[in-house]
Amino acid sequence: MQHKGTKTIEMVRLKLRKFEMSDSQDMFQNWANDPEVCRYLSWAPYGSLTAVQLKMKEWVEDYYSDTYRWAIELNSTRQVIGSISIFGADDKKQACEVGYCIGTAWWGQGIMTEALRAVLHYMFYEVGFHRIQAVHDSRNVASGRVMQKVGMQYEGILRHATISRDGIYVDYVVYAKLSTDL
Repeated sequence: MQHKGTKTIEMVRLKLRKFEMSDSQDMFQNWANDPEVCRYLSWAPYGSLTAVQLKMKEWVEDYYSDTYRWAIELNSTRQVIGSISIFGADDKKQACEVGYCIGTAWWGQGIMTEALRAVLHYMFYEVGFHRIQAVHDSRNVASGRVMQKVGMQYEGILRHATISRDGIYVDYVVYAKLSTDL
């Protein structure tokens, strides 16, 4: 594997790039304060722009050669509408997990599928990962469809894998893609 960090990825509709402090307003307005976006996520909606700015400062200062966190910028408006990140990287196993979220105004348009496909390509071909997995709350079937559309394979259900913010046990559905699947 050859870590390269978060590099800009250009597509027809999107640009995936490092976050900048100036993205705080877009993050707050477009997804981070929306209860519907956060419904199945481990984190609650941000209650203020100040809270988002603190998180953004942390992210911006945390870019290293093995950090992979992209802002999803819509080319037509130059607005940041979501995020996609790699975490839990294990160099020995050449494995990691991907997570993502996007504002409700852009749901159902294939944007996250496009972004995820580009990130998988980068992580397999440029960095050299062998396995990339993703999990979703079993109630969030739309996220599972995104994983399926990019060729990730269903691997199973982790029963009662976590407790949601509202205190109920939640099953996680696991998908993965291997470099040998390409």
